[in-house]
Amino acid sequence: MVFLANDRGERSAVAALAGARILPNGYDLAAFAFIAAATYLALHGVAEMRAPLDGLSMAPLSLDPAYLPEYALRTTLRMMAAIVASLIFTFVIATLAAKSRRAGKIIIPALDILQSVPVLGFLTFTVTFFMGLFPGSQLGAECASIFAIFTSQAWNMAFSFYQSLRTVPRDLDEVSRGFGLSSWQRFWRLEAPFAAPGLVWNTMMSMSGGWFFVVASEAITVGDTTVQLPGLGSWLALAIDKQDFAAVSWAVLAMGVVILLYDQLLFRPIVAWADKFRFEQTAGQQKPRSWVYSLIRRTRLLKYVTTPFSAVWGWLMLVRFSPMSRSVARERGGRRTVGWAIDFVWYALIAVVGAWSVWDGVSYLSQTLSWGDVWIAFAGGFVTLIRVAVLIAVASVIWVPIGVWIGLRPAVAERVQPLAQFLAAFPANVLFPVAVVAIVATGASPNIWLSPLMVLGTQWYILFNVIAGASAFPTDLREASAVYQLRSWTWWRRAILPGIFPYYVTGALTASGGSWNASIVAELASWGNTKLEAFGLGSYIAKATEAGDFPRVILGIVVMSIFVTLFNRTLWRPLYVFAERRLRLD
Repeated sequence: MVFLANDRGERSAVAALAGARILPNGYDLAAFAFIAAATYLALHGVAEMRAPLDGLSMAPLSLDPAYLPEYALRTTLRMMAAIVASLIFTFVIATLAAKSRRAGKIIIPALDILQSVPVLGFLTFTVTFFMGLFPGSQLGAECASIFAIFTSQAWNMAFSFYQSLRTVPRDLDEVSRGFGLSSWQRFWRLEAPFAAPGLVWNTMMSMSGGWFFVVASEAITVGDTTVQLPGLGSWLALAIDKQDFAAVSWAVLAMGVVILLYDQLLFRPIVAWADKFRFEQTAGQQKPRSWVYSLIRRTRLLKYVTTPFSAVWGWLMLVRFSPMSRSVARERGGRRTVGWAIDFVWYALIAVVGAWSVWDGVSYLSQTLSWGDVWIAFAGGFVTLIRVAVLIAVASVIWVPIGVWIGLRPAVAERVQPLAQFLAAFPANVLFPVAVVAIVATGASPNIWLSPLMVLGTQWYILFNVIAGASAFPTDLREASAVYQLRSWTWWRRAILPGIFPYYVTGALTASGGSWNASIVAELASWGNTKLEAFGLGSYIAKATEAGDFPRVILGIVVMSIFVTLFNRTLWRPLYVFAERRLRLD
């Protein structure tokens, strides 16, 4: 309630004070200038994406540095579109997997399989579909490229969100139920905020990880179909093909500038905003900072303009969406027999569909392939499995201590964040020429020395997730460890390793799947006319894709899916269950 003075002069003063709160200040001008510039660039880029397809052949890709800003804009828009699609996918699919036991039985194995399907495997089938959907327009090729980038981002984010939803502290869940919150309200007031810090760091990692596959997604070659979309990835592919070191350097420089811009303007403000969702009972000593976040908080008119949106969001948080009454809950709780019957029918349906899929796939492949092809694919898969296991173990030993050290120091994390994003985004393709030249000059074995290229782009999943886990480690537990004087290995074994373990499992699981995916470009490296090949499943799929041999592409994808699924079910899934049951912050 507001009391107004009787004196007209005082009323005018109050009105002037109220009006001054919505008058724009210098911060508003800066914010609206940024919004206007971003809107103009986005509209310009979208207009270029809808240009006729013939324009790509009429204006072929150029290595003139003057075109780099335009190419950087096109690549950034594709990655932003893919990250938005990945967020929608994460909130829908990961939540469904965490909330529904029956859905989780399908979604989690499907995510295991999908993250193992290489980007080239998706491009093999999606390029024709999207280009047929938008005939004569670049939009079809753009959609295929965005979808390929999406497949390199979504699985990591979905696994992170799923892991967080499964490890929400029980006491907080019981309190939310005690207050009578519906499932909708619990999700937005408890579960999503609890998962926010980990999701933010994994979104950054996914954004950076997408750069690793941007070359394959923009310079598309599938059989007789070749499309080079304007972008940094296609620029890099052309520079490598022409052995132009200067052009490669220009691409890396442009990539660094783009990463720095979206780190400062997008991710660092989000990290500072998400810090308020950390689960702890004592205040943290240091908080992440962002000049953009501080600028937005000091605006006047921008806050006033966004007030209606905040009001609508607040209203949605109060909607209960017809929660199930207690009488209905008791009635349903008594029907366990019906539930068992539904489970039986559901799992039987899954088994039938799976058996039919296997039979149909075997029938198709048997018409064009022999058992010798199957043996070669499985032998290559076993070799690639050994490479992945060794590389993930080495990367874990290196990056877990470093990630913990960074995550426990917000000031250090603030400085390291852009560097880590750049290193994660740095495409290993740039290092292929160096690796090829070095291997040829020294006569080393490609089967050994091409292997590290597989983990160069995926090891950062471990680092980012460990940083996220250490950043979310409750301050009260850190203080308790200091009070009890836990030191050295005892501190690692009793405090920090259990605290970051769920995050590490998510990072290692995604890094493992990403390494399988990266084997396609790492086991078959080239520099100009010089090509090196390491025996493995990745090179098998890459050669089949380049030749347009669809039966062998399908065989390679199926074999890779089998290896990844068995590896995840044997190692990572039991570790997930252990983290959910024994290492919750309860």
